[in-house]
Amino acid sequence: MSQTNDHFSTVARQYAEARPTYPDALFDWLADVSPARGQVWDAGAGSGQASLALAERFAQVRASDISAAQLASLPAHPHITTHVGVESGLPDGSADLVTVAQALHWFDLDAFYAEVRRTLKPGGVIAVWSYGLLRADDDALTEAINHLHNVIVGPYWPPERHEVENGYINLAFPFEQIEAPVFRMTAQWDLHRLLGYFRSWSATARMEKATDENPIDGYAPILQNLWGNPDHVRTLTWPLMVKAGQVTA
Repeated sequence: MSQTNDHFSTVARQYAEARPTYPDALFDWLADVSPARGQVWDAGAGSGQASLALAERFAQVRASDISAAQLASLPAHPHITTHVGVESGLPDGSADLVTVAQALHWFDLDAFYAEVRRTLKPGGVIAVWSYGLLRADDDALTEAINHLHNVIVGPYWPPERHEVENGYINLAFPFEQIEAPVFRMTAQWDLHRLLGYFRSWSATARMEKATDENPIDGYAPILQNLWGNPDHVRTLTWPLMVKAGQVTA
């Protein structure tokens, strides 16, 4: 089973600190639709944001990722074990739930889905989700963020980024689908936190490597002019798109 290149090890610390958080309602729903609350495989776990939330609801969580640096950012938790690699490392038919948070687009889907079917119990659930570009509580600020994302660092996004923004609508999902509720992510951030988030983008790291300049440093004054006092807290919203399915016997 293969996975594309690791785009995040070089920004692992920033990634762990800067990501917006998924809503509790998502994980409550996953716990409700799973056949039991035993074993979860969180594939492409990164710094473990989803893993930690799952560990509050399930007895065991296996967090896997190809990036050891990312997994090293995951705080220790008695319900979580980590695995560096693309497979789960779990026995056949041992998992109640498989999750993929903002990472499905990096996977070799045929190989991954074969591992999902091997790992899940009959009736087990797979849930994948992604979140798109954020909106601010001000139209001009939102437009400036769109410009940063699409134009300034736009050429440096990996091609797979398009799959994130369209909610994986074009990616195969060969499972008996379960209708998911509508979820959204919100955050109350000051400008410093938002700039940290932008610095954690894989496109930012790729642009900096190519040009020897951090694009966020140059763009920050434009954002601050629209934001006002950088310590002022604003409401930010991300669309959260969830696909879920069940493995039938």
